[in-house]
Amino acid sequence: MNPTPNSQSELPDNSQPQSTPLSLPSNRFLRKTTLAKRPTFLWLTMGMVMGISGGVIAFSWLWQKLEASIPANIEDVETYARPETLTIKANDGSILKQIGPIAHEEIKLDEVPAILPSAFVASEDRRFWQHKGIDFQGIARATIANLRAGGVVEGGSTITQQVARVVFLNHEQSIERKLKEMKIATVIERNFDKEQILENYLNIVYLGSGSYGVADAAWVYFGKSPQELNLSEAATLAGIVPAPSTYSPLNNKELAIKRRNLVLQRMAKDGLISQAEANAAIASPLITNPHRPKRLVRKASYFTNYVEKELPKYISEEQLKAGGVVVETTLNYQWQKAAEEAINYSLDKYSKGQKFQQAALVALDPKTGEIKAMVGGRDFGANQYNRVTQAQRQPGSTFKTFVYATAIAAGFSPYKTYFDAEYFVDGYQPTNYKDRYRYSNVSLYSGLKSSINIVALRTLLDVGWKPTIEIAQKMGIKSELQPTYSLALGAWEVNLLELTNAYATLANQGTYHPGYGITRVLDRQGKVIYESNFKAQKALDADTAAIMTWMLQGVVNSGTAIPAQIGRPAAGKTGTSDESRDLWYIGYIPQVAAGVWLGNDDNTPTEGTSGFAAELWRKFMLPVVKDLPVENFPPRPSLTNREAFITAEAVKPKRSYYLKRTPARPVYRTTRSRRTYSTSPKTSTTSSSAPKSPPKPAKPIPATTPFPVPVSKPAITKPIKQLPPNNSPQEPERDWVRERLGR
Repeated sequence: MNPTPNSQSELPDNSQPQSTPLSLPSNRFLRKTTLAKRPTFLWLTMGMVMGISGGVIAFSWLWQKLEASIPANIEDVETYARPETLTIKANDGSILKQIGPIAHEEIKLDEVPAILPSAFVASEDRRFWQHKGIDFQGIARATIANLRAGGVVEGGSTITQQVARVVFLNHEQSIERKLKEMKIATVIERNFDKEQILENYLNIVYLGSGSYGVADAAWVYFGKSPQELNLSEAATLAGIVPAPSTYSPLNNKELAIKRRNLVLQRMAKDGLISQAEANAAIASPLITNPHRPKRLVRKASYFTNYVEKELPKYISEEQLKAGGVVVETTLNYQWQKAAEEAINYSLDKYSKGQKFQQAALVALDPKTGEIKAMVGGRDFGANQYNRVTQAQRQPGSTFKTFVYATAIAAGFSPYKTYFDAEYFVDGYQPTNYKDRYRYSNVSLYSGLKSSINIVALRTLLDVGWKPTIEIAQKMGIKSELQPTYSLALGAWEVNLLELTNAYATLANQGTYHPGYGITRVLDRQGKVIYESNFKAQKALDADTAAIMTWMLQGVVNSGTAIPAQIGRPAAGKTGTSDESRDLWYIGYIPQVAAGVWLGNDDNTPTEGTSGFAAELWRKFMLPVVKDLPVENFPPRPSLTNREAFITAEAVKPKRSYYLKRTPARPVYRTTRSRRTYSTSPKTSTTSSSAPKSPPKPAKPIPATTPFPVPVSKPAITKPIKQLPPNNSPQEPERDWVRERLGR
């Protein structure tokens, strides 16, 4: 029986079945099945290859990108400063003002107790001393701890990664940023030792409540220096890092204590402290002593504000925005405190009675132009208007110094005289203080010492407007000056800084140094990006400056500035403007020039005199000169055979003359207002009640009476007016306008 294709016969155990050729239908089925599966296999194979290739390409691209993200200047770790931060320092290095999120103080790792860095290592990076920037064990441990807690209780970033993020990156939540952070951390570890990394970290980490770095945080939370922190306080600071606003002991004391205790337990577990020490610290109460961040404390505010406004003249906006800029200034903070105390003393004592509400003071080194002290008003917090640099006021008689300096430079003798009496020139009539006239010849020396307006005006006419303005400008006056008769008496406005700077030129024997407040500017790497280099200018010859100083010493020794005496050689000049609206004193010794102004911002009259300004100057100078040796001014040179330094250009008025007076009294009154006279008769000492007869008309001055030589034309005498009779209710008005300037 022949077997059929589908039948099976029983075979022996050791036999092999015979092969039977496949039928056509079966071969077709297999071929179709193979052909159907082959595309899927090919696609899978191609997909795997492409996936692997794509991964390799992506990894290569990402690696190249990470390599490119490494900062070119990794040394920024040591000099890091946040953008747009600025520090202004006094000449002794003390900080006057800080702007932006910046640490006020920084620590040195070897100068703080070991418990402080140990607390941060235990809290933030327990394997800090072992890893190379990335702690994979720490990442795994933190992941497990966070999963168990159902929230973030432990971070995976090392201290080095945190430094990399703060210095070079931002807080963007992305895988790319995290990978960059890890890559940069490894580079940091290769370039810095562990101590450097930890020290920088402790100085830049933000610890809440406006504190940057552990030194600031120690002050903000406990009112201590880092060296004074105990174990509990150090652990409290370390516990703040993960969430500064949440774990701040000032915001949530209970949470802060829990974090502190956790840090203490980790320190004990890691062998950084004993368990007994940890238990004792945990049992101790958390006592805070809140303080305002030191970086928010401002000193010499008017001066630092002035420096900020000057800064863009010397460095670019980009350099300012980069941050970490340090401005070294000329300010002597001890002098600054003396200036502030003098201002407050004078305003407290005199402002109410003398009707002035503001004061300003500035002091410079005449030999360099360095501003050593600046107080622009009483309260910067209430009013930022700087009356040293911004207020333009009439200088009054302090401007006479420039008139006389021009005259001396033109070869005039300080003993040259002018007649002192009521005087008119082209319709302009100045008056002396309280309308007092000597009706005699007065020298330039005496005219300056006693601040006689007529002598100053006559001097200006003889020396000329143009030379006077040029000398004033060369000495340091930058404000506009115009050729008017009132220029002699200080009608054109100036500010206190330029006026004091100009007097400093005399103290420096005629050499002008422009006043300035910035000596150097450094970027965050400590590189000098600006250094002052102002050139001195010769404004006056040394002989003229010496003669003027001698004349101004007379003002202090026996003139209007007696209240400015300080027990050593000093020179200076007082000044007031119309109706005592401005009270001035500008004075100097060889080492210091200082200027004082008193008045009101709304320009209302005061009831004071320039003597109050001179007294304030003395109040400031007395503590300043304690540490300065006594220096004498150069001796006055010979007044004979002097060569002129400049050429006078006399003014030629159209009309000028003096007024005559009666032998008994001046013809014109001492006030601009009308006076009323009583019509009731005066009773005499006798029993007679008859009224007195009116006074007799004044007699003309005899021809033999000496009278000054006309200025430019023959003297023109106004008709002499008689005094009003007793029964006349009013005094005749003047026929011209009188100006009262520069007492």
